[in-house]
Amino acid sequence: MFTKVLVAIDGKDTSIKALMEAKRMVVSDHGTLRIVYVATEETDPKASLKLLVQAKSAVGDGVTLDTRVLYTEAVYGVTGIVDALANGAREWGADLVVLGSSQRQALERWVIGSVAEQLISKVDASVLVVRSQ
Repeated sequence: MFTKVLVAIDGKDTSIKALMEAKRMVVSDHGTLRIVYVATEETDPKASLKLLVQAKSAVGDGVTLDTRVLYTEAVYGVTGIVDALANGAREWGADLVVLGSSQRQALERWVIGSVAEQLISKVDASVLVVRSQ
């Protein structure tokens, strides 16, 4: 049973699927949903807030939820994103982190890294990766 579910969105289709899966889990477990977006200093603040508003609207009524923008420095690979998500999950006390898979090719994943793979070792929460298919 997961009572505090954090879901990371980035505007891609897989993150929307992750959002809907997180919603399903929160509804069935009567939990709370936190929708987060990781932004860097290069991110347009209005765009990130718009994305969170759209995500909140997609979830609809009947779910206890809030939204947050998590900030990180732009760093090579996914390290900054992973650290921001791990810190956000830890600070909130999430018991589940849900994110969509980017379906990177093997070489790209090796060079850039996988958010999910790195996140697993940095949080005490369970991590659910939602695939595009």
